[in-house]
Amino acid sequence: MKKFILGKKIGMTQVFTEEGLSIPVTAVQAGPVSILQVKTDEQDGYCAVKVGYEDIKESKANKPMKGSFDKAGVAPKRYQKEIRLEDAEGFEVGKDINVGEMFSEGDVVDITGISKGKGFAGTVKRHGTSRGPETHGSHYHRAPGSMGAATDPGRVFKGKKLPGHMGSEKVTIQNLVVVKVYEDKNILLVKGAVPGPKGGFLVIKEAVKA
Repeated sequence: MKKFILGKKIGMTQVFTEEGLSIPVTAVQAGPVSILQVKTDEQDGYCAVKVGYEDIKESKANKPMKGSFDKAGVAPKRYQKEIRLEDAEGFEVGKDINVGEMFSEGDVVDITGISKGKGFAGTVKRHGTSRGPETHGSHYHRAPGSMGAATDPGRVFKGKKLPGHMGSEKVTIQNLVVVKVYEDKNILLVKGAVPGPKGGFLVIKEAVKA
């Protein structure tokens, strides 16, 4: 069975090993998630499980959402996510999944979230390009630089590193180690940093390259 859970970033802290070493960890409020739908090869052409996370008021759910929640027999959820699986056996609509059922200490996971938005940024901050001279009368400091050749090719190539909207995009951090699982509090401690701000929505899956 593929391991997965949805959660929210709480923040960063540190834990100490028996040898006295400090390990930086991110605390994640992981689950519980409710199974809203189970998709199979026979019925849908592929295997997947649709899950929901974090209860909301009924007034905040529209009619199509209410219909799907009522059909599954669960309370309306703020977040919904479909997880592709090789085999959906063992998953039952309406059942809750807790973090302790999925993960244990030492597991390696991939965590996906939306990175912090930085607004409009120049090329030095956004792409790490080098700047121009700061002295000797230079007026070129943090500008984008040459746009390319003139007559040939006569255009700017796609992918040119230019100023623009930085951050606020989907980011996955791979091969993070689970340091501690607090099953009673639905909290996961993961070694290292994860994408997004405090309170940001996260998808945690078992690592594909571990």
